Amino acid sequence: MDHLSNHPETAEMQETDAAHHLHPFTDTAALNEKGARIITSAKGVMLRDSDGRQVLDGMAGLWCVNIGYGRNELADVAARQMRELPYYNTFFQTSHPAVIKLAERIAQLTPGDLNRTFFSCGGSDANDTNIRLVRHYWASLGKPEKTVIISRTNAYHGSAIGSASLGGMSAMHAQGGLPIPGISHIAQPYWYADGGDLSPEEYGLVAARALEAEIERLGEANVAAFIAEPVQGAGGVIVPPSTYWPEIQRICDAHEILLIADEVITGFGRTGNWFGCQTYGIRPDIMTIAKGLSSGYQPIGGSVVSEKVAAVFAQTGGEFAHGYTYSGHPVAAAVALENLRILDEEHIVETVGADTGPYLEQRWAGLADHPLVGQARSSGMMAAIEMTPDKSARAPFETPGSIGPICRDFCIENGLVMRHVGDKMIIAPPLVISRDEIDQLIEKAVKSLDQTLAAATEQGLMKPGTR
Repeated sequence: MDHLSNHPETAEMQETDAAHHLHPFTDTAALNEKGARIITSAKGVMLRDSDGRQVLDGMAGLWCVNIGYGRNELADVAARQMRELPYYNTFFQTSHPAVIKLAERIAQLTPGDLNRTFFSCGGSDANDTNIRLVRHYWASLGKPEKTVIISRTNAYHGSAIGSASLGGMSAMHAQGGLPIPGISHIAQPYWYADGGDLSPEEYGLVAARALEAEIERLGEANVAAFIAEPVQGAGGVIVPPSTYWPEIQRICDAHEILLIADEVITGFGRTGNWFGCQTYGIRPDIMTIAKGLSSGYQPIGGSVVSEKVAAVFAQTGGEFAHGYTYSGHPVAAAVALENLRILDEEHIVETVGADTGPYLEQRWAGLADHPLVGQARSSGMMAAIEMTPDKSARAPFETPGSIGPICRDFCIENGLVMRHVGDKMIIAPPLVISRDEIDQLIEKAVKSLDQTLAAATEQGLMKPGTR
């Protein structure tokens, strides 16, 4: 039954969607009034909507479609696995070939001695796993009081109760009584907004040393771990100053805490290396993975743990009373394995590191010349621009968050998905984007910025505020 080739009219689908579908991170009333954008097919880096319009996907779905859309190899692998073993669990001393092969491949790819993976369905539940995992780790070593996990403001680690608590998003914490107890937050390494008169290098050290101060405030005997994204993604592609991660690593090494690198976004090539840890010189005890693990073709994630952590689970005995029905799902595992083969054999990560990543950086940096842009920053195949009414002062708008949605809407009109975070515009296109497609992306972005500046000027929004 080929029900996807003959779509009902867009309006009919929007009406049905509004009647029966609750969307994530969405103002339902506003969406129902406007109607959802219906994406019907995709190929490479291009999306097609229900009206036949082509849109360049500057966000790789949700940071995840690393190998691009339309790779039939993954569909074929999924079909074969469904026919052979569509499902079995990994509870109760049971395994299956697909998850065994995938766990081995992840161990080969990840740096250092990150050799064991606890599988989840995505990044949110992997970070929920990390909360339980690190607390069980310390309890197994006879230190059950080590429970507090330190994170950062404006970090994003998922939207489940535990992972949303790890994150530092104030809007999320305002709903549902978050964060849960035992989570602490320090400042993010956001030089553009918070660095003042310090150089980025000076500010990087200041931001990192907030971790040491927080460990001292809480008492090292109470702290289980520090969790952070190598580059903050949903927070606005916050690229840390060069001094930040070396100092964070020094602090973690000097104290008895675990370091968790959340690589849900930065993993599998996004920063031009297989992992952001390699780009920024991080040696984590635990790495969170998802998204690019399967390029979004199947829901799968995991917590990759070091031999130090794994040894405690192997030696102390006893059951880790935790798991998910779909941990290591055979179809998801088989698809992820094929995705990793494509990334490897087609040298996609190396191309980002040596060719298209530097080219995007060069073209993106040119956006800083636009009168609306205060900073253009990037890391591999992820980038952000800061929009401002006063470039020299790095000033916010008098009405924060007023300009981003305007620019976002112009981008869509111009055939580009570019996400707004407040008054920042961010991209993370599929890793397979070509130089020609990067040129198209920049052309569409410039046109959208021009239109945004004109609209903001006409509406009297180009007024600087204070931080």
